[in-house]
Amino acid sequence: MTNTRRYHPASMALHWLLALLILGSLAVGLYMTGLPFSPQRLKLYNWHKWAGVLILVLSAARLLWRLVQKPPALPAMPAWQARAAHGAHLALYVLFFAVPLSGWAYSSAAGFPIVLFAVLPLPDWVPVSRELAETLKPVHHYLAYALAAIVGLHVAGALKHHFIDRDGLLLRMLPGRA
Repeated sequence: MTNTRRYHPASMALHWLLALLILGSLAVGLYMTGLPFSPQRLKLYNWHKWAGVLILVLSAARLLWRLVQKPPALPAMPAWQARAAHGAHLALYVLFFAVPLSGWAYSSAAGFPIVLFAVLPLPDWVPVSRELAETLKPVHHYLAYALAAIVGLHVAGALKHHFIDRDGLLLRMLPGRA
């Protein structure tokens, strides 16, 4: 166990790795959908799917780690802010799973299998169905937008605590800080 005022190094690593993967996946997802059909677009779709699988695996690892390694207590703040922080974290964890699973389901329903790193074929977990794919596509998009919004709120809250409240909340998640 580490200092209870800071996150464990493994928690920090999972946090920042997931942050990079999620932001990268959101950016690639927005960019690739506007491209005309081409080898570049297909390559980006594969990268996006691979990132989604990694997000799913790392989210499971992060959730398991969180159950074992409790986070440090929040600094003093109004009760409504603490409830908002807990609610945002719960929403993030739900979306960490819902977004990649809905993308995987959409890919399966559309008949486009996921072959992780062009080597490991993953099972389709819903049947090929044009109607189901048409339903799942906007679900995946809206969930991704919800994730982006909650991530934005999370970042805004962390920056508010760092620059306005100056309570050290953000520093607890930064590696190399005492």
